[in-house]
Amino acid sequence: MSNQDAANAYRNNRVGPILRAGPLTAGVIEAAEEDNPGKTIRVDDKVAYVRIDTDGELILRRETLERTLGRPFKMSEFEVNLGSFAGRIETSDDHIRFYYEKTL
Repeated sequence: MSNQDAANAYRNNRVGPILRAGPLTAGVIEAAEEDNPGKTIRVDDKVAYVRIDTDGELILRRETLERTLGRPFKMSEFEVNLGSFAGRIETSDDHIRFYYEKTL
């Protein structure tokens, strides 16, 4: 990160999960891309954990996660693998939403 990037870091609106690396990660990445059409999903793999984010809002639907993982899935399983997250979070039995709207 350049000095200019660091100086402007507070201006970002990036939101999303930071997951422990494991079998869930690839399915979450695929679901994030499918559930958020038209958005650029950024994946930062740090070996022990993976940061998945985009600008403003990121939604993950249980139905999509079940399809990408190839098995039934409960949203509580996602929460167990969630090390941290960026933005605010809204959860239900059918989806998880990361969001934040910063205006300067």
